[in-house]
Amino acid sequence: MNRLRYFLVVLIFLNVACQRPTSSVPNKFADSVFARISDFQDKRLSDSLSLFLKSTNDSYRRDAVLAFASLQDTSKVMALGELLRYDKNTNVRLAAAFALGQNPCLASEFLLAEALTTEKDNTVAAEILEAYGKICRSSPLELEFGGATPGGLAWSLYRAGLRKVDDSLMHLKAADLLAPTEEEATRLGSAHYFARGASGFAHVQQKIINSAKNDSSADVRMAATLALQKIPGALTLSATQSILQSDSDYRVRVSAVRVLQSLPFDDIKPLLYLALEDLNVNVGVAAAEAIKAIAPAAATGELSALARDSKNWRIQANLYEAALTSPNASVTLIQEVRDLYINSGNPYQKAGLLSALQHSVAAAAFIQEQFFNTDLPLIKLAAATSMVSLNYQKATDSFTKQDFSTFYINAMGDGDPAAIGIIASALTDPELGYKNIISDYSFLRTAADKMSLPKDYESLQPLHNAIAYFEGKEPTALLHNEYNHPIDWALVRQIPAKQQAIITTTKGQITMQLFVEEAPGSVGNFVALVRQQYFNGKYFHRVVPNFVVQTGCNRGDGWGSEDYSIRSEFSLRRYKTGSVGMASAGRDTEGTQWFITHSPTPHLDGRYSLFAEVTAGLDVLHQIEVGDKIINIDLK
Repeated sequence: MNRLRYFLVVLIFLNVACQRPTSSVPNKFADSVFARISDFQDKRLSDSLSLFLKSTNDSYRRDAVLAFASLQDTSKVMALGELLRYDKNTNVRLAAAFALGQNPCLASEFLLAEALTTEKDNTVAAEILEAYGKICRSSPLELEFGGATPGGLAWSLYRAGLRKVDDSLMHLKAADLLAPTEEEATRLGSAHYFARGASGFAHVQQKIINSAKNDSSADVRMAATLALQKIPGALTLSATQSILQSDSDYRVRVSAVRVLQSLPFDDIKPLLYLALEDLNVNVGVAAAEAIKAIAPAAATGELSALARDSKNWRIQANLYEAALTSPNASVTLIQEVRDLYINSGNPYQKAGLLSALQHSVAAAAFIQEQFFNTDLPLIKLAAATSMVSLNYQKATDSFTKQDFSTFYINAMGDGDPAAIGIIASALTDPELGYKNIISDYSFLRTAADKMSLPKDYESLQPLHNAIAYFEGKEPTALLHNEYNHPIDWALVRQIPAKQQAIITTTKGQITMQLFVEEAPGSVGNFVALVRQQYFNGKYFHRVVPNFVVQTGCNRGDGWGSEDYSIRSEFSLRRYKTGSVGMASAGRDTEGTQWFITHSPTPHLDGRYSLFAEVTAGLDVLHQIEVGDKIINIDLK
């Protein structure tokens, strides 16, 4: 009996152990070799990494190969090419193809083309084709391949088109790959080829219209719809109107609004005005932005009326800016916007209203006053940006070039980094002529002395350029991405392989899974900040309809960071709806800001570190607006 009890206890224990939540499963870095490979990647130790390319362990070899996709060290492409051609492991060859595409040079182009002639695995062949598209100098259609990988060809055409490598034959092939009989991934690649890369494809317009209106995938429809902006005309107008009125996915309707921007205003005005009232605010915001971009001066009266009626502050601010763009805008309208600004308690609305005044020289003194009367970085940035915009208009007796000069000098002394960066860029523009107005530019050096790298890079580089400009020298690039923040491996090893993060926002909860095994530096940094409650109370400061929502800025305006940076980490994973990536100002400059995508964004693949993916709460993601907050983030 005791023995039976013993076995029952053991069986119960084993059963419980086997049912552990997947989020508690340790990650691969419990194996010190994986950690060593990633650490060499983080430290950019190319020679040390290359030793693992000869490992007898397939997984070690694969990780070392992928590391070179982030290092982007072209001195190792021959070794990568050898693995692509001869390695017996499919995953290693797949990684090698991706890594070569991340290392553009003639050798990579040749190695990819050569490997395609012998590769038997369709998945690897597809990756070779796509990688070739990233670096090729001529059409991918010139390659020798069996044609068994239409998806790979579609994405190869897309990658080539992004780099302006396109021609009529590529257009015809991409249009054929939009056929409903092709797989969704194939159709998506072709749709993005037309939307983001290629040009001059009016001869295949009808196939693109059919895809935009009828494809079963919203992802394909939104890309195909966006492509129509490159073919303005009656057919495009008719198709876009149909899409705007009938498509159930707001993201497709956002694409339709952006197409309207390419058409004559009088033809599309009723559609844009109707889109302002769309049930999804992102469509309304996109419509207001389109109106701001193309509305004629004669529309100022009706635009100001639409602005007054708008219930959304962002739509309203854009409409007011469109109305104030007209030289016929009245002093009364300027006062109306000023009164709204004064009475608003929403800092983002206030910033939007200041931006709306950027075309009205009569508002310059008011904008200047707001700059110096606030401690909010968001308002300072909006005021500085608006003043620079005003400066490009003809100076008047009420606000002269000398007045702008005085404002710039005093604003620099105020010490706001974002304002300094904006103003420094204006001071270096010969069109504005400040080299002939400002003789004592010591204030530029004083401002620079109060800033540091890498935290203030985005401000220091234009400031550095301004100093060189006034000294009559050629500007040089600042070194802002040196190694300064090693991966905390003790922390990373504690993170489960399928760690979940639950983000509670003012609009609801979003759950995402962290990819610690693919991006240990990014995930480790994120988890460390979560444990410090760093993100609690942070705003979603940037929302681009049908693109991204962005957060993590300690200023709330997108210019904020801490005094460190982490390394970029690129993987085979693609950006799709709900992908979570690190914001950056260039390679190896990531810090605290991150974004979540509204839809597939393949132009970010291999360029921005992708470290997580939304697993629940996509409906909440699509409701997030500028000014919404993170309440807290829990790790589960």
